[in-house]
Amino acid sequence: MTKIKLCGMVRPCDIDYVNEASPDYAGFVFAGTKRYISKEQAREYKARLNPSIKAVGVFVDEAPEKIIEYVNEHIIDVIQLHGHEDEEYIKKLNAYTGCEIIKAVRVENADSIKFADSLPADYLLLDAYKKGVAGGTGLTFDWSLINKISKPFFLAGGLKLDNIEKALSLKPFAVDISSGIETDGYKDKDKMMEIVRRIRYV
Repeated sequence: MTKIKLCGMVRPCDIDYVNEASPDYAGFVFAGTKRYISKEQAREYKARLNPSIKAVGVFVDEAPEKIIEYVNEHIIDVIQLHGHEDEEYIKKLNAYTGCEIIKAVRVENADSIKFADSLPADYLLLDAYKKGVAGGTGLTFDWSLINKISKPFFLAGGLKLDNIEKALSLKPFAVDISSGIETDGYKDKDKMMEIVRRIRYV
C-alpha cells in the first residue's frame, strides 16, 4: 500500500489532526518558508505526535552537524534533503545518524531524476521545479518524466483530492501532501482526513 506523508505542520492542532488522520509520516520544515518551525516547536510537536507516525525533518543546504543534532535529540526520525546536497554530504549523514534519507529532486527534466537516482539516499522525492524555490510550491510537474527509477520514490508537488488517484497510478512508494490539505494557508482537518481515507481505500 502507498505510504502517506503529510507535510508542513506549524501549529499544535496540526499535530492533533495528523494523529487522527494517521498517515505514515509527518513533515517538519526547518527551512525558510511559511511552514518553517523552530527546533523547540519541533521538539514539542514530536512529543505530541503518535509514536507510530515518523517525524521527517525537511532541510535545505543545512550544516550536517545541525541535522545530526536533531536526530540525536530524537526530534526527527527521517531526514529529507531539499537543497544541493551531494554524495559526500549524504554519506556523512548516513555514517553519523543511520537514519533513512530522502533526497528531494526538483524535476526540471528526466536528467535531474537520473542524477538524483545515483546518490546514496534511501528514497527520492520528486517535486516540481520552480526557479529560486526549494519546494512547497503547490505545483505539479510533468509526471511523464517519471521513468525507470531504481530507488523507491515519494511523489510530491500539487497533490490534492482531485488528482490523488492519478498520482497513485504511478506506483510511488509514498505521496507527500502539503498545500493540498490546506485552506487559506492552514492545515484543514477535513481535507487531511479525506485524502488519507481516499488513499487508503482507493
